[in-house]
Amino acid sequence: MALGKDYAAQDCSLARALEVVGERWTLLIVRDAIYGVRRFSDFLARLDIPRAVLSGRLQLLVETGVMVKEGHDYVLTDMGKELFPVVHTLVRWAEEHLSAETYRTFVHAECGTKVGRDGGCPSCGRTVPVEDIEIHAVPGARYRDDPVSVALRSPHRLLDPIRT
Repeated sequence: MALGKDYAAQDCSLARALEVVGERWTLLIVRDAIYGVRRFSDFLARLDIPRAVLSGRLQLLVETGVMVKEGHDYVLTDMGKELFPVVHTLVRWAEEHLSAETYRTFVHAECGTKVGRDGGCPSCGRTVPVEDIEIHAVPGARYRDDPVSVALRSPHRLLDPIRT
């Protein structure tokens, strides 16, 4: 028997959120969209995800208002951008508690300070909007060789489109 795709019996806002971003691959698609991936082919190359799964996840993200499709690009909406703190916190949590390798750091572009786990800038003392964060590859980390991963080895402001 297949698992259901919703949490209708749950009286919880987290359950509603999981109906949108809780399926396998979905948060990785959101993560990559935050990094600047916009094209179907780039998501496909970066994630090694089956085409049908990627298509379905992108369709759900568009239907729920997390992303919009603009020509050939999938772009995060304001609602989608609000998922950055969730993604950032999960990345940092894994690094701290699961001994996950650190691949990238997030830096406040304005002052060059590493963004804290809470999304704040220790130097400025304020929460940094996702648009004002640069992603930096950690030297010596093991990276994939797909075109998007190669592009992400250079400092890159979040949400700025990556073209391969």
